[in-house]
Amino acid sequence: MDALTDLLVAIRTAFDQVASLSWTTLPLPRRDAVVMTLGAMVLVAVATVLVRTLTRRPGRTDVALPALFPVFLTRRSRLAPVRHLPFGLFLAGLPCFALALGDPHTSLIQERATFPGHRIAILIDASLSMDSSFATDQLGWGNTYLANVAAAGYFVRQRMAGNHQDLVSLVQFGGEAYIVTPFTNDYENILLSIGLIGTPEEYDRFPDHGTLIMRAITRGVQLFRTFDFLRAQGNLMVIFSDGQDTHAVYEGRSLDDILQEAADNSIPVYFIRTAYAQDMGDVLPDNTWKLAVERTGGRFYPAADEAAILRAVHEIDELAAGEIEVTRYVAHQPRFAGFTLAALGLWSLAAVAALGLKPFRRFP
Repeated sequence: MDALTDLLVAIRTAFDQVASLSWTTLPLPRRDAVVMTLGAMVLVAVATVLVRTLTRRPGRTDVALPALFPVFLTRRSRLAPVRHLPFGLFLAGLPCFALALGDPHTSLIQERATFPGHRIAILIDASLSMDSSFATDQLGWGNTYLANVAAAGYFVRQRMAGNHQDLVSLVQFGGEAYIVTPFTNDYENILLSIGLIGTPEEYDRFPDHGTLIMRAITRGVQLFRTFDFLRAQGNLMVIFSDGQDTHAVYEGRSLDDILQEAADNSIPVYFIRTAYAQDMGDVLPDNTWKLAVERTGGRFYPAADEAAILRAVHEIDELAAGEIEVTRYVAHQPRFAGFTLAALGLWSLAAVAALGLKPFRRFP
């Protein structure tokens, strides 16, 4: 049943594509092939008629019939013309075959589309302080950094399971912030990137083990600006860090100023502070970060164990339920499938009628 359903969906999609074509500007890049093929078919047909005419021999190639009384001729069946139906079906399939052979394409199309999902920037702390122990079970055993990377992957898989179509980016930061993957709707690509940075070897090779979360947030906002997503609905930023950052100023701007930029551009910040057995307030900057991120419309999660991390991920997943509007560009997509199916369908009906049904083989 699943195979039949998929086949019906594919057929419907093919015919929907045909219905959406603009017939006045339908591009056929292989017109020459169409003309040559149809011309060859006409020449073969004419040559066949000529050969039969020239080789006809009375008594050998003709069928002799006895004379018919006029009374039988007046009772000719009204359905006699139906015998031409197979040939009519064959002729009807020719235009479809010609259009399919012409390889019809759509022109460059710009369209706005709305999808369930968000634009999400994931920021993962790779500073030296993340090399502390963090007991986990579901997220795999390792240090705080590996637990955070695993939590980020768990979050992405949650979005996939929810049938969202997010645009997700990945930033790894320490004293500097590096864009690992820009915004993409390819979840597998994001998971691959998370897997590549989620090994002890890659963590040891990270070039800057300092901690400057404000720089990472600034880079995240710049990433939204680069893709022209600022002020759009459906943006958010998720930070995975142990919160061990006491810097109050970055490039002459305070923490409040930097997060105010995120708030002004409708980018709520969700901060999952992962520090094992450290509750709210046990890490010195907790209260500062809590007040700062809540001004953006986001939330601060002091995750002291694996269960707290998973609760935070699930809550963010639920809060990130909405829609985003994106601009899509469709360039020169092939649209011959519908015409091909129509030609094959008509010719198949013609073959079945001519070879399998007696009314279409009756003479006269």
